[in-house]
Amino acid sequence: MAAKRGDRKLQILHALAEMLEAPAAEKITTAALAARLDVSEAALYRHFASKAQMFEGLIEFIEETLFGLINKITSEETNGLKQLEAITVMLLGFAQKNRGMTRVLIGDALVHENERLQLRINQLHDRLEATFKQALRFAVSQNELPALPDAAARANLIMSFVTGRWHQFAKSGFRRDPMQYWIEQWPSLLTY
Repeated sequence: MAAKRGDRKLQILHALAEMLEAPAAEKITTAALAARLDVSEAALYRHFASKAQMFEGLIEFIEETLFGLINKITSEETNGLKQLEAITVMLLGFAQKNRGMTRVLIGDALVHENERLQLRINQLHDRLEATFKQALRFAVSQNELPALPDAAARANLIMSFVTGRWHQFAKSGFRRDPMQYWIEQWPSLLTY
């Protein structure tokens, strides 16, 4: 029985993400991806018009997953400071569980790909930073944090911390735990 069209697309994206997990991964070609799936390159192009479209599929998966989890956190947690911490921990944990997608998040896997892919990742980072800013303002409104002179600056600091941890994780060949020193460092991200 032939795989359904949606199933095959997911298989392709899954294989692409797995290939990105190699610590010293070279540029991924459609030929290598097709060989990994034991299909022809033409079979790949029946599901995706280009390799850029395959990466777009991974980015869409990342966006849907991250913002689905963020929405769950913000709807279930009424404490702004706990929302902020839970979102940060979730983003670091996502990297731990999705090594190949971490390389997409830091732009490493997109270096030789279509420029619009990096722009899309930049937009994703901007949306995450805006989420931090919103959670910070919520925590201030609940008197969990002192009034912030600039919530945008603090949100940027937290986002920089997350992306820095993603980079360390990926560049260490996925050996450096993104959660290392979390307990010691989290309070300093909130103090002035």
